Amino acid sequence: MRTKLTELEQALRGTLEPHHAFMIGQHLALLDVFDEQITAFDDRISAAIDATRPADPPDGSPTVGGSDAAAPSAPTGAWTAQAILDAIPGIGLRVAEIMLAELGTDMSRFPDAAHVSSWAGLAPGQHESAGKRKSTRIRDGNTYLRATLVQAAWAAVKQRDTFLAAFFRRLAARRGKQKAIVAVAHKILVIVYTLLKTGQVYAERGAAALDAQQKDRIVHRLERRIAQLGYKVHLEPVAAAAT
Repeated sequence: MRTKLTELEQALRGTLEPHHAFMIGQHLALLDVFDEQITAFDDRISAAIDATRPADPPDGSPTVGGSDAAAPSAPTGAWTAQAILDAIPGIGLRVAEIMLAELGTDMSRFPDAAHVSSWAGLAPGQHESAGKRKSTRIRDGNTYLRATLVQAAWAAVKQRDTFLAAFFRRLAARRGKQKAIVAVAHKILVIVYTLLKTGQVYAERGAAALDAQQKDRIVHRLERRIAQLGYKVHLEPVAAAAT
């Protein structure tokens, strides 16, 4: 709107006729009706989700995405799936409600994360020919859930210094943004599935956790690349070298 300040000033000049006041009043009244309907739907959705909460929160599982510290569990006495999902980067209240509407809260319906990924249409198919496996496009699945997860993935990767954002940047550099964002959506779904199954709360690990998780693989790849260039190196930890 800042680029239209001149037009806005011109629009404010003039006389407010009774007809204009009437039309403005009708629009405002319609907005009030919409606000009341949104509130009614919010209350209905909250009641439906609250009816699915277990009598006793699950306990004892490691925190998904967290550190080695004790895993924080879902709020006692007010266990809601929103409290679990809302902590994940890219997932707000509305996205959490859509996920719960499509997934439900009983993850025992899915044998494992691979099954829920296939059901959501985020598990790439496999085509085998002459003994070689080739990845194909992702299979059809729950289009509402898949679209919501992709939307959440785009929101998640815009947040700096998060594990999901670092994962996206690294994968996008090799496979392109579209494939990378689908991979992030799949990772979010697996996190959601695990959280709903264990009742634990998501704990952000940060971008550095990606390097720590793949350290051995990265070192091996770089050593192999240096050897291909005709060099031989000996690597040792920084602490040991300083000693």
